[in-house]
Amino acid sequence: MLSAALLIATSLQAQTPAPTPAAQEPAAPVAAAQATTSEERAAAAAERAAAAAERAAEASVRAAEAAERAAGVIAGTPAAPAAAAPSDEKKKKEEWDITLGLGLISLTGNASTLTFSGLASAQRTTEHWIVGIRGYGNYGRSRPPEVAGEEQESQLVALNAGLELRGDRRFTQMLSGYLLTGAETDHVKSVESRTIGEGGLGVLWWDEKKKDERESYLRTDLAFRYARETRFQYYPSRLDLPDVDIGGPRFGVAFRYGITKDVLFKEDAEVLLSVIGDSRVLVNSQTQLAVNLTEALSLGVSFLVKHDSKPPEGKVPTDTALAFNFQVAL
Repeated sequence: MLSAALLIATSLQAQTPAPTPAAQEPAAPVAAAQATTSEERAAAAAERAAAAAERAAEASVRAAEAAERAAGVIAGTPAAPAAAAPSDEKKKKEEWDITLGLGLISLTGNASTLTFSGLASAQRTTEHWIVGIRGYGNYGRSRPPEVAGEEQESQLVALNAGLELRGDRRFTQMLSGYLLTGAETDHVKSVESRTIGEGGLGVLWWDEKKKDERESYLRTDLAFRYARETRFQYYPSRLDLPDVDIGGPRFGVAFRYGITKDVLFKEDAEVLLSVIGDSRVLVNSQTQLAVNLTEALSLGVSFLVKHDSKPPEGKVPTDTALAFNFQVAL
């Protein structure tokens, strides 16, 4: 009986399948999945921490900018952001460029001479407009040398003035159309008044300022000018003269060149060919050399030539003037 029972137990044990490794491995994928989930959570936490750090840095920058603006307001000079620099530069470019000049000669004693000259110009340039104003005036009296006991009367040697207003509408950076109006008088030359109206085209060939602050500028004009000239002889005797009209094409040039940083050469010239009435040619040229003494003050020497092919009766056709003056740039 015992042997039969043992035989039956052994047979049943042999028929029961042994546990396989696969039945014991399911725990490994679970552990791996748990490890992967932990790594992803750690990576997500690190990403959130980096984003929080970035937001904290941005907040710190904004706080620093706010503190800087607050400090500027307290000091009364609010700081402008870096982006405002181009606007400031553009604003500075569009401000008025003003120049004032003055010349004076006075002699007393055996001879007496008083000569005064003044000039003023202002120009404003924007993206689409150029507006300019120019004025000048000259006055002079002279008394010849005296002999003891005799008194000589002084005589007027210069009395003239002029004012011009010009507006350019810029079509491009190079080409513009303009209108000009003005008036002038010259008593010594028997011109009581000359009113001017002009319209034409201006070409700005170049306008440069080099790194060493030397400037270079060239503009030419092609226009039609009309002027009404009233004449009156003031010296030596007072006499009314016939009035004349002037009209025709005008050619002009304005040139500036910086020889050095502190020495500037200027040339302004114009030629007017009058085709109204009798043929007439008027030529004006002013050559100037200016030397900077300070940033705002300069010393200038100029040579002026005015030619009129048909001047008032009894007057010579060409006048010249050599002048020294101080100029102030505002």
